[in-house]
Amino acid sequence: MFENLMLIVGILAKILIVVVPLIVCVAYLTYAERKVIASMQLRVGPSVVGPFGLLQPLADALKLMFKEPILPKNADRVLFMLAPMITFSLAMLGWAVIPVGSEFVIADINVGVLYLLAISSLGVYGVIIAGWASNSKYAFLGAIRSAAQMVSYEVSIGLIIVSVLLVTQSLNLREIVLAQQNMPLYLELLLLPMMVIFFVSILAETNRHPFDLPEAEAELVAGYNVEYSSMGFAMFFLGEYANMILMSAITVILFMGGWLPPFGITFLGFVPGIIWFCLKIMFCLFIFIWVRAALPRYRYDQLMRLGWKVFLPLSLIWVVLIASIVVYTGYKPA
Repeated sequence: MFENLMLIVGILAKILIVVVPLIVCVAYLTYAERKVIASMQLRVGPSVVGPFGLLQPLADALKLMFKEPILPKNADRVLFMLAPMITFSLAMLGWAVIPVGSEFVIADINVGVLYLLAISSLGVYGVIIAGWASNSKYAFLGAIRSAAQMVSYEVSIGLIIVSVLLVTQSLNLREIVLAQQNMPLYLELLLLPMMVIFFVSILAETNRHPFDLPEAEAELVAGYNVEYSSMGFAMFFLGEYANMILMSAITVILFMGGWLPPFGITFLGFVPGIIWFCLKIMFCLFIFIWVRAALPRYRYDQLMRLGWKVFLPLSLIWVVLIASIVVYTGYKPA
């Protein structure tokens, strides 16, 4: 009985160690995005609330907390309030299997990749439920468009992950990272184009620029969440930023060696693995923000054409190519 209690306490401690810093990072990612884009556009960005504007996320949170939550008259109230919670919760649940260090992971399961695919696939339900529960044709059409966008790019994401699994030969995320330690150069070069396609796909999966079509529904209002206000509205965007961090972590694990030093650097082995892991995630997040500042938005037909006519065939061909090379060379991870 005592051992079971200690096990539960240990798991809860791990969850708090991951979730609390993550929520803080989600809040300050909004600050970082505004500052980075401001620098790229020769503006100042947040600079009034606190030193260097560091208290701006707290001010935004307080403002949204005290705004009146408005529920549409004919909306399905339960689902209407549940949708933003689903979006935010799923972004948190993904971290259950993410190894942030060689020995630190909440749940080190052998099917971590399948768990992440399931969690990312469920994300579409928050969008669909929000559009339908609002009882607004405008919100529902926006939800359908957003859901179609997310589903379209999940197909190529799945195939890209399969190409990584063919090389690492494991569904365990920790073993996937360790398999990259002694990976031959020719396999790393083969996975490089897949990393680029994967990153572009997660831009579309997270509804980020240049694929943020919900924001383009009428420029001033987003599609599926047009009826939301107060904390409901805030939770959708907190979920978006939390998804950005989660997808960056998945990119780091699948393609960038997780907590391992970059480029096989051994003389920096004294740096803790969690530091490397966080620095790589920050690099991916910077690319997210950089893309938003630099590129124009795609049209919806261009978005769908890219997913179905370019990424899907290319990723499918790459899976066959990598499988053939792995079988021909008889490669086995060390």
